[in-house]
Amino acid sequence: MNQPASLHAASSATASSPACAACRDGQALDFEFTMAFQPIVDLRDRSVYAYEALVRGLDGSSAQSILDRVTEQNLYAFDQACRVKAVELAAALGMPCRLSINFLPNAVYQPEACIRATLQAAQRCGFPTERIIFEIAERENLLDKAHLQGILHAYRRHGFLSAIDDFGAGYAGLNLLADFQPDLLKIDMALVRGVDRHPVRQAIVRSIVGLCHDLGVQALAEGVETDDELHTLRGLGIDLFQGYLLARPALQALPPVRWPQDAAT
Repeated sequence: MNQPASLHAASSATASSPACAACRDGQALDFEFTMAFQPIVDLRDRSVYAYEALVRGLDGSSAQSILDRVTEQNLYAFDQACRVKAVELAAALGMPCRLSINFLPNAVYQPEACIRATLQAAQRCGFPTERIIFEIAERENLLDKAHLQGILHAYRRHGFLSAIDDFGAGYAGLNLLADFQPDLLKIDMALVRGVDRHPVRQAIVRSIVGLCHDLGVQALAEGVETDDELHTLRGLGIDLFQGYLLARPALQALPPVRWPQDAAT
């Protein structure tokens, strides 16, 4: 999986902590970064459903080269800057669909306060908040489920969509889905890889798709790299896809999609 656009520490800071003060007061960063965008496509009508924002260096260097400069002291400022940068670039590029931004919930000390910069950026740039998706990083150990539900419900009140990322690879799994039903569920690439040759993975994905259908959640397969994987997943009932087969991330640009010839079938 690509590195998410925003990053949080796995801690439950309070509003009086130094980290929260840095977030609130807009502590400056001593480095710059930008975003690459990778499409999420809907094969039912060959449309781009959303673009995920991914951290990159100004020269296109990897997300890790930027994240290596993130410290406990500048983490919250970096998180806020990531959200704002993603919204600003999406608006400047004329993104006609949704924008997906990752977040780790354990460090969100007060949802209404932490989302303020995102709302202000969306308003300033004219980017509709109902087009913004926040992806929950399911790999993180969620320390306070009630707090997470509070965050997600606050985001919904503001019109944001939600997604569980890396489903099947992390700590929470079905327990997280039982507590909160997102708009999207992104099936982890570990289940996607070689699914065309792996009957057990096919059975697991089929069960996930059926569960999503029952709960009114859209299933999305991420990390798709081969035509055989895509065709198998389509046969299992998935319509939304993301991966190198369709498009690689593009720096400060919306990359064209490589549509399979039978994408609509």
